[in-house]
Amino acid sequence: MEHNNSKARVRIGTRGSKLALAQAQELQTRLKLAHGALMEPGAIEIVVIKTTGDKVQDRSLAEIGGKGLFIKEIEEALLNKKIDLALHSMKDVETDVTQGTGLACVLPREEINDVFISKKAQNIDGLPHGSLIGTSSVRRAALLKNKRPDFKITLFRGNVETRLSKLDRGDVDATLLALAGLKRLNLQDRVTKIMSLDEMPPAVAQGAIGAQCRIPENRSDRQLWSWLEAVNHPESAVRINAERSMLKILDGSCQTPIAGYAKIDDNDCLTLTGYVVAPGGERLHMAEETGLIKDAVNIGIVVGERLKVQAGSDLLG
Repeated sequence: MEHNNSKARVRIGTRGSKLALAQAQELQTRLKLAHGALMEPGAIEIVVIKTTGDKVQDRSLAEIGGKGLFIKEIEEALLNKKIDLALHSMKDVETDVTQGTGLACVLPREEINDVFISKKAQNIDGLPHGSLIGTSSVRRAALLKNKRPDFKITLFRGNVETRLSKLDRGDVDATLLALAGLKRLNLQDRVTKIMSLDEMPPAVAQGAIGAQCRIPENRSDRQLWSWLEAVNHPESAVRINAERSMLKILDGSCQTPIAGYAKIDDNDCLTLTGYVVAPGGERLHMAEETGLIKDAVNIGIVVGERLKVQAGSDLLG
């Protein structure tokens, strides 16, 4: 997938997993459809960059430095002008983006639900006592423990295909994955059950893809921003802004089980529902606020502040 086309007008930096490449190809297609200048062969180049998060698979993200390790090397390539934009799963992006960069666009968001996958039961309640669940997510682990304290949780790193093959091998009794990733890989037939948002609230910004670019200081960077703004999906961006605003107030790290999602109704009102879970799953805190979409960031702040008060010591720094 790597190319060395010096004539490329847009170089997209991405991780090398099948999912990351599918996301990059989605952006490539949208840019081509929106701009005739990018239709010619080789105008858009996909540059694969190996990240620390991809290289280290035997430890949790919290141990090796957090979710930012999935974007650090890509950001460095962006700042060094080896690529023109960094494409990320928005749930991997820190709430403060690196100085000198900004988010130029968010693509239309996929479904945000988690899914339950198992060969031993149709849902969480159907699993036997003491079942072993594979997940690398502190959010999923804490929410599972909240529902079923008898579950044993084991670290489950790797790309989607790796996790599914471990499940097929019988390493674990069940796992949870994001529906968005499975749909982008055409693997939705592997889903045992789509979980409701109440049952398993998603990670902040789950299902969203965002393009990070240098703040424009020259003509080519300004051109890139205008190309990307044309494929920005305003509703998805607003929802992401509310959720990330909440996360910033909570100062969420990789060790903090936090969930949340924003929805927009027919009257252009945004409702943000946020959760903090005690790391062991003993307690679940929830807060919700509704307001106008133009106040998305403030709604996030309100929900974040309420959760901060509610959660107290359950909120790890």
